[in-house]
Amino acid sequence: MITYLKRGKSADDVAEADAKVRQTVEDILADIEQRGDEAVRELAEKFDGYARDDFRLSEAEIEAAMAQVSPSDIDDIKFAQAQVRNFAEKQKECLRDLEVETLPGVILGHKNVPVNAVGCYVPGGKYPMVASAHMSVVTANVAGVKRIVASAPPQDGKPHPAIVAAMHMAGADEILVLGGIQAIGAMALGTDTIGGVDMLVGPGNMFVAEAKRQLFGRVGIDLFAGPTETLIIADDSVDAELCAVDLLGQAEHGPTSPAALLTNSKSLAEATMAEIERQLDILPTAEIARTAWNDYGSVIVCGDIDEMVAVADSLAYEHVQVMTEDPDYFADNMSNYGALFLGPRTNVSYGDKVIGTNHTLPTKKAARYTGGLWVGKFMKTCTYQKVLTDEASALVGGYCSRLCAIEGFAGHGEQANIRARRYGGSNVEPYGIVPKT
Repeated sequence: MITYLKRGKSADDVAEADAKVRQTVEDILADIEQRGDEAVRELAEKFDGYARDDFRLSEAEIEAAMAQVSPSDIDDIKFAQAQVRNFAEKQKECLRDLEVETLPGVILGHKNVPVNAVGCYVPGGKYPMVASAHMSVVTANVAGVKRIVASAPPQDGKPHPAIVAAMHMAGADEILVLGGIQAIGAMALGTDTIGGVDMLVGPGNMFVAEAKRQLFGRVGIDLFAGPTETLIIADDSVDAELCAVDLLGQAEHGPTSPAALLTNSKSLAEATMAEIERQLDILPTAEIARTAWNDYGSVIVCGDIDEMVAVADSLAYEHVQVMTEDPDYFADNMSNYGALFLGPRTNVSYGDKVIGTNHTLPTKKAARYTGGLWVGKFMKTCTYQKVLTDEASALVGGYCSRLCAIEGFAGHGEQANIRARRYGGSNVEPYGIVPKT
């Protein structure tokens, strides 16, 4: 039996807020498309208090920003990027080009082709999300993307040194000091000073996520992403302190970030709720985390493990931290999640910052149909075909002609018929049908 000890905001409340965001984004994107750089500059000054003629950093500005980052911070960024790069390279090794002879003289294949130009957004509103540079720029670099544009908002009226350093070290070809909808719109639509890209990737707030959603189709995107979500699946093998830390550690992302505890232990659930209140009194980011927990937090008690699996799959959360006696049971039986963190020794923060898996993951139940950002997202699997012999072309042509007739596609059929005549000697009139032999 499923019992909710705490629930977050209703779906209706969330939908109402989403509608307001949609209209704002639509208006701003239309303005950027119409007025280009002029609109971008006005928006940057309005929302970031920062404006310049060219938002692209020069080599001298990049060097100046990097000089402000301590050697120890540079070393830590190098370590994190090495982990992300290593895992991306291993993932890329799984992508194989294919060529196979499916019939005598018929060659089919596919090639994995990198996207030409990608825009990588790195959030920097409440927190400078240095790690997002690793996740997007490094991975695009490993994929072989030819042009990588990275953009992040300014902090305190200037480029954030650590973000600039991370973007540069990751392999960005162009670095923009631009945030929010104006960054997404400029990269996707292009302006006189900012070349458009073919694909947008990276996390962001609700306005960034909505801008990517509205631009999807004109450009590719990594996935539809909303506020960070975390689900803790736990039993009595762990304590309330650990559960509370892992819940609040993600709730601090923003005031609309859902955090949920799913357990088969009512005593653990109640203890965790009390522990959260205690930690909120001392957590430096409690102002944000408290709002997220009060408005979007939930605590769910299930009767058994299988019920926990069913509820977890129904929620389809972005991050799923499993701290149970047998975490592998959830790995073996769950199907809807962005990323799994198995056992108490790991946690979502490891994945967010340094361990090597990508932290750009599906939210709002998108985990039902997609995984997160990975090297394969930056590549297109493009097919090709070759027919090497007259006999093969005539054979396929006969089948194709008759199948086109079923559908009434005379022009398609003639593409097959002409080859049956030329390569197979068939006596077929134009727009006729190749008879079975």
